Amino acid sequence: MRAHWLVGIVFATLVAAMPSVTAHHSFSAEFDEKQPLKLKGKLVEMKWVNPHSWIYIEVMGKDGKPEKWAWETAGVNNLYRQGWKKTDLVLGTVLVIDGHRARSGARVANASTITLEDGRRLLAGSPVQSGGKK
Repeated sequence: MRAHWLVGIVFATLVAAMPSVTAHHSFSAEFDEKQPLKLKGKLVEMKWVNPHSWIYIEVMGKDGKPEKWAWETAGVNNLYRQGWKKTDLVLGTVLVIDGHRARSGARVANASTITLEDGRRLLAGSPVQSGGKK
Protein backbone atom coordinates (compact mmCIF):
# COMPACT_ATOMS: atom_id res chain seq x y z
CA MET A 1 0.00 0.00 0.00
CA ARG A 2 2.79 2.41 0.93
CA ALA A 3 4.57 1.69 -2.37
CA HIS A 4 1.43 2.72 -4.29
CA TRP A 5 1.39 6.10 -2.53
CA LEU A 6 5.07 6.63 -3.29
CA VAL A 7 4.57 5.77 -6.97
CA GLY A 8 1.58 8.11 -7.10
CA ILE A 9 3.52 11.00 -5.57
CA VAL A 10 6.46 10.51 -7.94
CA PHE A 11 4.12 10.32 -10.93
CA ALA A 12 2.23 13.46 -9.88
CA THR A 13 5.51 15.35 -9.42
CA LEU A 14 6.74 14.34 -12.89
CA VAL A 15 3.44 15.31 -14.52
CA ALA A 16 3.47 18.69 -12.76
CA ALA A 17 7.01 19.37 -13.98
CA MET A 18 6.33 18.45 -17.61
CA PRO A 19 4.86 21.75 -18.88
CA SER A 20 7.89 23.78 -17.80
CA VAL A 21 10.31 21.24 -19.26
CA THR A 22 8.53 20.92 -22.58
CA ALA A 23 7.99 24.67 -22.91
CA HIS A 24 11.68 25.48 -22.64
CA HIS A 25 13.57 26.30 -25.81
CA SER A 26 17.09 26.06 -27.15
CA PHE A 27 19.11 29.31 -27.21
CA SER A 28 20.43 28.61 -30.71
CA ALA A 29 16.95 27.81 -32.03
CA GLU A 30 15.67 31.27 -31.15
CA PHE A 31 18.76 33.55 -30.95
CA ASP A 32 21.77 34.00 -33.21
CA GLU A 33 25.18 33.91 -31.52
CA LYS A 34 26.59 35.60 -34.65
CA GLN A 35 24.29 38.63 -34.22
CA PRO A 36 25.57 40.43 -31.13
CA LEU A 37 23.46 43.42 -30.17
CA LYS A 38 24.02 46.35 -27.80
CA LEU A 39 21.23 48.84 -27.19
CA LYS A 40 20.73 51.77 -24.86
CA GLY A 41 17.21 52.61 -23.85
CA LYS A 42 14.73 53.54 -21.16
CA LEU A 43 13.25 50.75 -19.06
CA VAL A 44 9.50 50.61 -19.69
CA GLU A 45 8.62 47.21 -18.21
CA MET A 46 10.15 44.27 -16.31
CA LYS A 47 8.43 40.90 -16.04
CA TRP A 48 9.82 38.83 -13.15
CA VAL A 49 8.61 35.42 -14.37
CA ASN A 50 9.82 31.88 -14.97
CA PRO A 51 11.26 30.16 -16.91
CA HIS A 52 12.66 33.46 -18.28
CA SER A 53 12.23 37.01 -17.08
CA TRP A 54 11.82 39.83 -19.60
CA ILE A 55 13.14 43.40 -19.75
CA TYR A 56 11.47 45.86 -22.11
CA ILE A 57 13.27 49.02 -23.15
CA GLU A 58 12.34 51.88 -25.44
CA VAL A 59 15.02 52.73 -27.99
CA MET A 60 15.03 55.49 -30.58
CA GLY A 61 14.78 53.93 -34.02
CA LYS A 62 16.61 55.07 -37.15
CA ASP A 63 13.52 57.05 -38.11
CA GLY A 64 13.56 58.90 -34.76
CA LYS A 65 10.49 57.06 -33.47
CA PRO A 66 10.61 54.98 -30.27
CA GLU A 67 10.84 51.21 -30.64
CA LYS A 68 10.08 48.73 -27.86
CA TRP A 69 12.62 45.91 -27.51
CA ALA A 70 12.08 42.74 -25.47
CA TRP A 71 15.13 41.18 -23.79
CA GLU A 72 15.01 37.65 -22.39
CA THR A 73 16.97 36.95 -19.20
CA ALA A 74 17.26 34.02 -16.84
CA GLY A 75 14.36 33.16 -14.58
CA VAL A 76 13.60 34.99 -11.35
CA ASN A 77 15.44 32.63 -8.98
CA ASN A 78 18.54 32.62 -11.16
CA LEU A 79 18.55 36.43 -11.30
CA TYR A 80 18.26 36.62 -7.50
CA ARG A 81 21.19 34.19 -7.15
CA GLN A 82 23.24 36.46 -9.41
CA GLY A 83 22.60 39.39 -7.08
CA TRP A 84 19.63 41.09 -8.72
CA LYS A 85 17.05 42.94 -6.64
CA LYS A 86 13.72 44.24 -7.91
CA THR A 87 14.78 47.68 -6.70
CA ASP A 88 17.72 47.67 -9.18
CA LEU A 89 15.40 48.25 -12.13
CA VAL A 90 13.26 51.35 -11.75
CA LEU A 91 10.96 52.28 -14.64
CA GLY A 92 12.46 55.12 -16.66
CA THR A 93 16.05 54.13 -15.85
CA VAL A 94 18.38 54.17 -18.86
CA LEU A 95 20.00 50.77 -19.41
CA VAL A 96 22.66 49.48 -21.78
CA ILE A 97 21.98 45.86 -22.66
CA ASP A 98 24.37 43.50 -24.44
CA GLY A 99 23.20 40.24 -25.94
CA HIS A 100 22.18 38.45 -29.11
CA ARG A 101 19.35 39.19 -31.49
CA ALA A 102 16.49 36.84 -32.29
CA ARG A 103 16.83 34.87 -35.51
CA SER A 104 13.34 36.02 -36.53
CA GLY A 105 14.48 39.64 -36.91
CA ALA A 106 11.83 40.78 -34.43
CA ARG A 107 12.71 43.33 -31.75
CA VAL A 108 13.63 40.53 -29.37
CA ALA A 109 17.02 39.57 -27.98
CA ASN A 110 18.65 37.44 -25.30
CA ALA A 111 20.50 39.58 -22.74
CA SER A 112 24.01 38.80 -21.48
CA THR A 113 24.69 41.89 -19.37
CA ILE A 114 22.73 44.93 -18.26
CA THR A 115 24.67 48.07 -17.33
CA LEU A 116 22.87 50.50 -15.03
CA GLU A 117 23.28 54.28 -15.08
CA ASP A 118 25.59 54.13 -12.06
CA GLY A 119 27.93 51.75 -13.93
CA ARG A 120 26.92 48.54 -12.14
CA ARG A 121 26.66 45.50 -14.38
CA LEU A 122 24.15 42.73 -13.85
CA LEU A 123 24.62 39.31 -15.45
CA ALA A 124 21.46 38.19 -17.20
CA GLY A 125 22.11 34.45 -17.26
CA SER A 126 22.59 34.07 -21.01
CA PRO A 127 23.94 30.65 -22.03
CA VAL A 128 26.40 32.41 -24.36
CA GLN A 129 27.74 34.58 -21.52
CA SER A 130 28.48 31.46 -19.48
CA GLY A 131 30.04 29.71 -22.45
CA GLY A 132 27.39 27.03 -22.69
CA LYS A 133 24.54 26.26 -25.05
CA LYS A 134 20.99 25.88 -23.89
